[in-house]
Amino acid sequence: MTFYLGTHESHWLHVPAVNVPLFVSRRRLDRAKNFKPSTHRWSLDSGGFTELHLNGGWQMPAQEYASKVERYVDEIGNLDWAAPQDWMCETSALKATGLTVHDHQVLTVQNFLELRQLLGTIVVPVLQGWEYDDYHKCVEMYDKAGVDLSSEPTVGLGSVCRRNALKEITHIITSLQPLKLHGFGVKGDGYKANFHKLVSADSMAWSFGARYQPPLDGCTHKTCANCKHFALLWREKMLNKLKEVRSEES
Repeated sequence: MTFYLGTHESHWLHVPAVNVPLFVSRRRLDRAKNFKPSTHRWSLDSGGFTELHLNGGWQMPAQEYASKVERYVDEIGNLDWAAPQDWMCETSALKATGLTVHDHQVLTVQNFLELRQLLGTIVVPVLQGWEYDDYHKCVEMYDKAGVDLSSEPTVGLGSVCRRNALKEITHIITSLQPLKLHGFGVKGDGYKANFHKLVSADSMAWSFGARYQPPLDGCTHKTCANCKHFALLWREKMLNKLKEVRSEES
């Protein structure tokens, strides 16, 4: 499985010393005037959570988003996959849009279908929902649209990163097997409990944690919230914990 290191520092894509799979938001890439070829693998977060909370919905047409993705493929390269312009289902997102979970699911599926026509398989389907049954209804929506999720190499699992209910997350992930799931922003305990049921996951929890810790020895900044050394060390510790779990289970 692949663990993508989430980062808001898009220039890390062409820093050879980083050299781990990265997860980068389209909103961060929008700030860059020019792109350089990436030295390592990465995947694209559409930035949907921020879009919904700032604008009450997506203001960017699918064609414009697709053009951005095509540019990333051509000028940055090494892109594993791109998330669609999905609609998260957290309570705060529903409040921001004034819509229902069902509405967000319909819009997510419709956008995926449009982007799949424009971009091909570089864009992946994403399941959105909140309650257990919501995710299975979303699977049905894809099925009715002619999308066989079981044949997809990656299926994003959305609206889980801000949950603290480990048992609930595990129940949802387990019920969706054997889909090849990517856990968007799955927190440490949730990832540790379910990594063997995911094909990939991403997290930038390291940045939040670094705000409340002193900087690493040798670092001259006030906080390591934007520090690649801290991020890489955090990722290494996370993966070592998973190795311990595997050893205990075997």
